[in-house]
Amino acid sequence: MARNAEKAMTALARFRQSQLEDGKVKERRPFLASECNELPKAEKWRRQIIGEISKKVAQIQNAGLGEFRIRDLNDEINKLLREKGHWEVRIKELGGPDYTKIGPKMLDHEGKEVPGNKGYKYFGAARDLPGVRELFEKEPIPPPRKTRAELMKEIDAEYYGYRDEDDGVLLPLEQEHEKKVITEAVERWKKEKLSRHEKGEKEDDDDDDDDEVNIYAVDDESDDEGGEAMEEEEGQQKFIAHVPVPSQKEIEEAIVRRKKMELLQKYASETLMAQSEEAKTLLGL
Repeated sequence: MARNAEKAMTALARFRQSQLEDGKVKERRPFLASECNELPKAEKWRRQIIGEISKKVAQIQNAGLGEFRIRDLNDEINKLLREKGHWEVRIKELGGPDYTKIGPKMLDHEGKEVPGNKGYKYFGAARDLPGVRELFEKEPIPPPRKTRAELMKEIDAEYYGYRDEDDGVLLPLEQEHEKKVITEAVERWKKEKLSRHEKGEKEDDDDDDDDEVNIYAVDDESDDEGGEAMEEEEGQQKFIAHVPVPSQKEIEEAIVRRKKMELLQKYASETLMAQSEEAKTLLGL
């Protein structure tokens, strides 16, 4: 058996050698593009790869091939595209044209890249595979954010809380809460005072008379600075002025003095003004 196998191998070797001599055996494409050192052959291999890609792109358009066959075809197409790129780089190194700039882009346009996954493309029916279709769905556009000017248009007095009392609900609630807080404060003060008495501490005589004094009452008397209380008709709210309010006579005198000063500044000269000031000084005015 070994002798016959050796004869067969010898005959096969002679047959193959004869075919190579006659040019009938196709030359295989080098596995690495760097192994090719001839420009015509490099362009030949590039054209061969483009032909294979075109055939597989036509096959992958058939959605009835099945999911696994479609995925395999898509992987093969991407592998051939990478190999085509290697041969184009090698052609440029050998002094040939730069196909990355001047070559047709038809094959690249057939595929579609997933956002965030640059380089791998999906062709034909591969774009409709489960798990791939969702990758190409665009997210809904978020609503545009309002500008600062648009937000300011909607701001009014109610935004700052100036109309909270208009509904008539807040004021009664505040009054009720205020009475409750005052009552609790008075009770707490009485308890503290009683505890001090139990401990034997001395208290002033005035404290005994002021047990029921309302410390929150508003005094109707005017301040020492000359504030006056302005009272409206019966049933209206009282207002207390905490600053000195001039009378009508004082206002008229101030206006007359101001008019005199304006006339003097307008018509009197600086010399006359100085003489007038000197005379007032001598008279003690």
